[in-house]
Amino acid sequence: MDPMLKMNALPDVPRWAVLAAHAVPLVTLPSGLWRIALVAGLPVAEYEGHLGLGEALYVLSLTVVSESLALLTLGLVRSWGEVVPRWIPLLGGRRVRPLAAVVPALLGATALAGLAVWFLCAPYVNPQQGIWQGTPAQDALLAACYVPLLAWPPLLTAVTIAYYRRRTGRSRVTDGAFARV
Repeated sequence: MDPMLKMNALPDVPRWAVLAAHAVPLVTLPSGLWRIALVAGLPVAEYEGHLGLGEALYVLSLTVVSESLALLTLGLVRSWGEVVPRWIPLLGGRRVRPLAAVVPALLGATALAGLAVWFLCAPYVNPQQGIWQGTPAQDALLAACYVPLLAWPPLLTAVTIAYYRRRTGRSRVTDGAFARV
């Protein structure tokens, strides 16, 4: 395992989960860079005029929020996902209950999957209303920057399930029908 990944992850976290957790912020990065380029006025999309201040702030805020949420996935493989860091007022030093991390993570993964399905199906439902009308090169760049986001929901789900199993001591053998045999 990469020494940097090994140093930051907990010893009982599977290597695949560490790699998947680190992949999440990377799959969100291209779309964030595309949005920053749009705000900067680079020709990444056909857009009449310039973005207004409110639109620019919204687009930049979306980038900051999505990358921040993606970085939270790292908490599922690091110590701050099990014990709140001491520097956080009122909560520092307390153990994180597994469901306090698992429920929001799975709800987030479900919401992301729903958004992905909506964005993939929307052009077929209403073909006249495209989100962006650009040149073929701009459309290819848009696709290259946004297609990696499709990996976010399954990566988050897999890391969350690994976190839950590790924190609760449950494995595939002790879950469900196998426990009754």
